[in-house]
Amino acid sequence: MSRTLLFYTLPKRLTVSPSFTPLHRHPRTTNTNTNTIRTATRLLCSKMSTHTDSSSPSPLIHSITIASQLNQPVHLVAAPGLSDTEFRCAIESTLFKQWLNNLQSENGILANGDMLLKQVLIQGVDMFGKRLGFLKFKADIFDKETGKKVPGIVFARGPAVAVLILLDAEGETYAVLTEQVRVPTGRVVLELPAGMLDDDKGDFVGTAVREVEEEIGIHLNLENIIDLTALLDPSTGSRVFPSPGGCDEEISLFLYKGSVDKEIITQLQGKETGLRDHGELIKVRVVPYCKLWHMTPDAKVLTAIALYEMANREGLLPKKI
Repeated sequence: MSRTLLFYTLPKRLTVSPSFTPLHRHPRTTNTNTNTIRTATRLLCSKMSTHTDSSSPSPLIHSITIASQLNQPVHLVAAPGLSDTEFRCAIESTLFKQWLNNLQSENGILANGDMLLKQVLIQGVDMFGKRLGFLKFKADIFDKETGKKVPGIVFARGPAVAVLILLDAEGETYAVLTEQVRVPTGRVVLELPAGMLDDDKGDFVGTAVREVEEEIGIHLNLENIIDLTALLDPSTGSRVFPSPGGCDEEISLFLYKGSVDKEIITQLQGKETGLRDHGELIKVRVVPYCKLWHMTPDAKVLTAIALYEMANREGLLPKKI
């Protein structure tokens, strides 16, 4: 394996540049293009609230029709306390349109006509500046045969990326991780560098590289990133769902493997990084790869290890890594 050259590009930021051939990725079956999403739903009518009583305003309601059930409109309803602006932002967001598109995809819930979507209650939105970050809603989807409603509480946050970084130094392979405060778990978690897609362009590799630079402080060349999830069967959409029972998040997992001097491992250990003005309090942790699988509860880490080991065993990775 060729040695990796590292050089400082910015104070405390390292550039890692190995030489190996990236793996060609399978075409994805999931299309995040907003034009495709738009064609999946067609506006039928709009009925916004009128205040008949100042003390009890009627709810905001919007109706749409979707291709898989043209004769059954879907009612979109705003929960009490949700403003008109928040409601419109939610139902016009890429997050919500992509969810509707997924319902009608080849493997979608509504694809075979056995299920019926009647109503969606928009319960809350979280804005990241001017961009919608998180969306919470409840979907009323019924089994036509039994008439029973299936569980439909959704926390929508959209696609994300994570990178398994493996660095060889003096005969040992190390994994580069982040240690972060994760309020939802109530714990500090050791995990892969990861982040949400910031736009609708579907730039998964670019997002992966940017997140590594922000969270670890090193820059990875785009051509040296291997998409591990691209090795999954195309029917999966070539992404993984960490919590499909309540969240729409789908993650692309990437691999980077290089060779460095042991001094670099020492420099990375305990390094404080992250966008501090955004509240990111991150420390870099470097651990021997052979011990990684039992050192963290992070699903991204464990899934990446499984994909890497299976791909390596099946000979699906470039020989030069």
